[in-house]
Amino acid sequence: MTTIRIPTPLRPYAGGNSAVPVTGETVGSALNHLTEQHPDLRQHLFEGDELRSFVNIYLNQEDVRYLEGAETAVSENDTLMIIPSIAGG
Repeated sequence: MTTIRIPTPLRPYAGGNSAVPVTGETVGSALNHLTEQHPDLRQHLFEGDELRSFVNIYLNQEDVRYLEGAETAVSENDTLMIIPSIAGG
């Protein structure tokens, strides 16, 4: 199983969990499994079927935007991290 690490601001929408085990062969299918388990997370991660622009996903320390995006393959023992962008000024 792949593990998705949930950032603190999103944990209330994931049952308070800091990490959630998911199945899936790609980043996209793993995220879909996550939002099937915790439907309240979907609105915070996706706009329609697309990942929100301010949500960054890392696979074992690598930004999936520089890999194959949602089609990036994941395997057992991989860790996905959801990293929301923070704006300030």
